[in-house]
Amino acid sequence: MIHEVDEAIRRMLTAAGVPGGGGELSFDAPTKDWAARRNAPTVNVFLYDIREDVMRRHAGGVESYDDEGVLIGWRGPARWFELAYLVTAWTNRPQDEHRLLSEVLASLVRVERMADEWLTGTLAELGLGVILNSAQPPDGRATSEMWSALGGELKPSIDLKVIAPLAGEWTKAGPPVTEGVVLETAAQSGERSRRLRYEGPATAEGDGFAVTRPKPVPGPRRRRGGAIR
Repeated sequence: MIHEVDEAIRRMLTAAGVPGGGGELSFDAPTKDWAARRNAPTVNVFLYDIREDVMRRHAGGVESYDDEGVLIGWRGPARWFELAYLVTAWTNRPQDEHRLLSEVLASLVRVERMADEWLTGTLAELGLGVILNSAQPPDGRATSEMWSALGGELKPSIDLKVIAPLAGEWTKAGPPVTEGVVLETAAQSGERSRRLRYEGPATAEGDGFAVTRPKPVPGPRRRRGGAIR
C-alpha cells in the first residue's frame, strides 16, 4: 500500500506540472550525501512516519462475486494508516526553492481526496478513497529532530499526511457445488461399500439434513399373554 501511495503522490504532482522545467521528483531521504549528488531542481517527498488511525478500525468483511454472480471469496476489513511525508524543494538559490515550494503548496491544498486516476493496485480496487491533509499544525512530530537525524540543516518544508486503507486478508471461496449430495457407507468385512446419491437440491424441512417424513400409524397392541393376530 505504501508504494501505491507514493505513486499516487507522483501522479498528482505530475498532473499539476510540478516540479516542471526539467526538475526531478524524489522519494529518497534528503541526507547530505543525497543533496551533494543532486544536479537539477528537485522536489523531495520523504516518508518519515507511519501510524494507524485506530478510530477508523472496524470489523466485518465483504463478499466478492465474479461477473456471473458466483461467490469467489471474502475480503477482510481494511485497516487505515496515516503516512506522514516531509515535502521540500532543492535548488541552487533560496529564491528558487521558495518559488518551487510555493507551486507544490498550491497543488497540494487544492486536493483533499486523491482522484481515481491517480490510484493503482489495491487502492484502486478497494475504492475507499485516499485522504490528504497538507500544512496542518504540528502534532508532536519534531521536524528539527528529524533533520538532525538526517544529518542536514533545517529547511522550509510542507508536512503532508495521507490517510490510506490497507486491504484486509483475502479468503478464497471453494468451487461451487455442481452435483447433489453423495453419501458413502463404511463397508463391513466381506461387503462392498455403498454410495447413495441425491441429485439436485434437497427440499428438506425441519432441523438437520433429513427430510421430514410422516410418522407411521402404530398397529393394534397385543395383550400380554394373548395370541398374536
